[in-house]
Amino acid sequence: MACTLDNFIHSLDLRALPRVIQIQSGVYCQGSIYEMFGNECSLSTGEVIKVTGFKINKLIASICENNEVSRFSAKVELPLNFPGLYKIVADKTPYVSIEEIARKVSIGPTRFGHPCFYSAEDIKLANFTIKHGEQITFNSVEEVDGTMAVDCVVVRNNESHSFTLPFSQEGEFYECEDDQIYTLKEIAEWKIPKCRNRIVKLSNTLHLQDSSSPLPENFDGCLILMPVYEVQAVMKFRKDIVHILSDLDVEVKDITDCYDIGSFLQPLSLEDIFERTSKEFPMVAEIMEGPLGSQKPYNLLSTGKEIVIYKKYQAARVLASEMRSDSSKRHFLIPTSYKGKFKRRPREFPTAYDLEIARTEKEQLHVVATKAFASPHKELFSVSVGDQFLVQQHQTSEVLYEGRKKLVDVLACEQILSDTYKKVLLPMYMEGGFVEVIHDKKQYHLSEICKEFHLPFNVKVSVRDLSIEEDVLAAAPGLRFEEEITDSYLLISSASSPVESWEIPVYRLSMLVHLLNKDVQAVVPPVMRTTVEEVSEAEYYMLRRYENLTLHPPPRPPKKPT
Repeated sequence: MACTLDNFIHSLDLRALPRVIQIQSGVYCQGSIYEMFGNECSLSTGEVIKVTGFKINKLIASICENNEVSRFSAKVELPLNFPGLYKIVADKTPYVSIEEIARKVSIGPTRFGHPCFYSAEDIKLANFTIKHGEQITFNSVEEVDGTMAVDCVVVRNNESHSFTLPFSQEGEFYECEDDQIYTLKEIAEWKIPKCRNRIVKLSNTLHLQDSSSPLPENFDGCLILMPVYEVQAVMKFRKDIVHILSDLDVEVKDITDCYDIGSFLQPLSLEDIFERTSKEFPMVAEIMEGPLGSQKPYNLLSTGKEIVIYKKYQAARVLASEMRSDSSKRHFLIPTSYKGKFKRRPREFPTAYDLEIARTEKEQLHVVATKAFASPHKELFSVSVGDQFLVQQHQTSEVLYEGRKKLVDVLACEQILSDTYKKVLLPMYMEGGFVEVIHDKKQYHLSEICKEFHLPFNVKVSVRDLSIEEDVLAAAPGLRFEEEITDSYLLISSASSPVESWEIPVYRLSMLVHLLNKDVQAVVPPVMRTTVEEVSEAEYYMLRRYENLTLHPPPRPPKKPT
């Protein structure tokens, strides 16, 4: 049965891909087929297309009143990078089964992919009863004894209870209220259910100061968001990927069950390649859609080029940021194979607790106070700007608080005076400011810094890596090594002239290939070139977002009553 492309995509489950569709009623736009911002806009009646993926390209927004589109609201188009933060309004329409939730709602490994629902009635399981109205967190979709189910968690009396709900479980399931705030891009990727619109409320209105905003001036209400999808597809007689917007005025028919899907080229993402078994490597592939970027090796990965993929693996990187006072700082992922050398730069510490984290047995930490601190207890030291200290160790000390003795965490230090040292105790919660005094003039390799010091760590390149044509780190005024991470990579080289190999990141490089039935001439990869990867601001925060939470200093006790 024929339907519009928009309706087809809205009802399509990602797990059902790929699907083969035939154009029942075509559309033709005069001029280049890539005239509309790189999206296909001319499709002939009878043409056969294999849909391999889709994602939200933009959002159509209408002002919402009483959970409905306002009669006076004009529809406006919002790009996914439209600024602002938004809160989600819980959907009042119930889901009738666990299968419907799994089919329509994004459930995945990140914190965005853990939606919460409650049941209108009690659900009795084998050894556990979910009470009506109790929040159920959906963590993942899995197969249990041949039956599809959702892995769930309920928190009761600060204790987590894990269980699975089969797709066949029926009932009335309602979306829970969500107190988190999201960008429009995060909402588009994770928080818009299939076949449903999403109501959001502006959490901040800073962007509305911009006169170019399509929303009314001083608007702080709710919006109904309707997604427009970008469909990724393969056409029968073309070797590249085509992109079609779902609101293109065509009718389509699903003919997957009566068509040889193997007659199409099979586009694979880097994630698809990485999921292959190690014994399938090395392999030869042709690039169907190359990545954007001018730095090596991305500028070599053009559409139509053949590459050899030697192996997949996990590799260590150091996440670093430029030390700049303005907001235009750049971020880098540096491989441990980097051959340049670094000299230390002074670190800054906002609290005494940070001094405790940074100190090592290898050398004594020497700091200067940059901010005064008046201690509320006579047993602890009050700091003046310019005071110098040698950090000793963490310990506890008794202080008199409201007439009673109390144990508090302190940092034992030696204050450096003109001709002597004085033992002092600084409260661990102290909100001051310290800057490190560097006595070490040694030049370090990256691996030495990771082994001998705690991160974060401040440095400057003293000897650049001569094996890199343009060492971007050498131009930085200073670098802050934030943390070590482990990431997934593929090792590749050019198939026609394999004189050097490169590591490419699996999850940050948007690229599609199809495998060729060709033998690899040289199983051993050529010499690997060191690549310092520059990451965007968004990628930087995503890399840091899911790392272990940073330890925080103990809470400061209440002030003495005046």
